[in-house]
Amino acid sequence: QVQLVESGGGLVQAGGSLRLSCVVSGSIFSINAMGWYRQAPGKQRELVATITGRGNTNHADSVKGRFTVSRDNAKNTVYLQMNSLKPEDTAVYYCNARIRLNIMTPEYDYWGQGTQVTVSS
Repeated sequence: QVQLVESGGGLVQAGGSLRLSCVVSGSIFSINAMGWYRQAPGKQRELVATITGRGNTNHADSVKGRFTVSRDNAKNTVYLQMNSLKPEDTAVYYCNARIRLNIMTPEYDYWGQGTQVTVSS
């Protein structure tokens, strides 16, 4: 069974930093894109950043210059380094990965359980 387990969330003051990690475990054939999304109370889930298997990245305009997505393919892990955090970054952050379980199956999106990030002013 495939699992995505996030860690690294917490409470931080404005201007501070956090690093989120997400590990994919289970029997899989390959991982394509990985990324991070977030959902604040009363708002829809939104894209934060994605990274392809080759390392091409895409960051939301709201986090460009402050957040950096990266991955370690050997560890099936994606990271989100968050610097200069603002109160409006407060949300539950979800890890996403597009995974192929075996060579015969298509790719599917898998999600982590979410980790809370709270930025105080």
